[in-house]
Amino acid sequence: MKIIVILVICGFSWLCDASSGDRSPYYQNCVKVCESSNCTKDGSEFLKPDLQPVLERLLVWSCHDECTYECMWKTTKAFLERNWEVPQFHGKWPFVRFLGLQEPASVVFSLGNLAANLYMLRQFRARVRRDSPNYWLWHCFGAICCNAWLWSTIFHARDFPITELFDYAFAYSIVISSFCCALLRFLHARHFVIRLLVGVFCALFFMNHFAYLSVGRLDYRFNMQVNVLTGILGGSSWLIWYICTRSNRKYSWKILVFQVLAAASLLLELNDFPPLFYTFDAHSLWHLATVPLTLLFYSFLIDDCTSLRREKFKKEEDMKKLL
Repeated sequence: MKIIVILVICGFSWLCDASSGDRSPYYQNCVKVCESSNCTKDGSEFLKPDLQPVLERLLVWSCHDECTYECMWKTTKAFLERNWEVPQFHGKWPFVRFLGLQEPASVVFSLGNLAANLYMLRQFRARVRRDSPNYWLWHCFGAICCNAWLWSTIFHARDFPITELFDYAFAYSIVISSFCCALLRFLHARHFVIRLLVGVFCALFFMNHFAYLSVGRLDYRFNMQVNVLTGILGGSSWLIWYICTRSNRKYSWKILVFQVLAAASLLLELNDFPPLFYTFDAHSLWHLATVPLTLLFYSFLIDDCTSLRREKFKKEEDMKKLL
């Protein structure tokens, strides 16, 4: 669950167009020699079968991709032989590829988050009555989360411009929908039209942001600024809701713990390090850390909807008695 915006930013953003690895002459010359020796003019075929990875079965990599992958490891080895730090390439650490997956650990852990959301949505449907307030609101939120984690999985499997765009955009969809849901929770007792206007405004704002990111080159800085601002508003709204309701909603502690743990998991991103076994980097471990947070958040939603339903029917019974 990527509710805290700063986590989302760190989780989905690669802000460097070039890094020490791909900037190095060694790497650039290696790629040129490899392509001239092994690739056709369009770079779509192999002329040397030994370059074809043995384990690659799921995703197809071009000759250019294979050359950059091989040269990445040669450059990394050259750096380490000189006692230099492990280099990054285009803003990413070198990862061992598995079954064609570019970042296998992040793929697996993104799928773990997707599975956690799907599982808890089933638990929500099983334990919360359809006539409970906000029943369909949280279904929509769950669907948004599942979609974002699906694109996170695809993006980490292969980094293309289109997968990057969808990853960034749908990551923001979680941030703004969390903010929207916090506002709607505050406005629970307000008129339906007011709540509808809030939802429509957030939806239109997201669509506008998506359109902006889709035009031309992806604006990383602007995307970060929008995410940070929206996330701060959303996180603050939930914390204010907790402060206002903690005395009469005993389960509200769950949203506080969720916010604290989500913020604490940010330490994984702030203390980035080269991937263990060239597989598990801080970012992938953050994906792993968010899996149990999903369970906690949905537990809060189940308790909240159940409580609101009891209050709804108690109020209706009291009105009947007065009549």
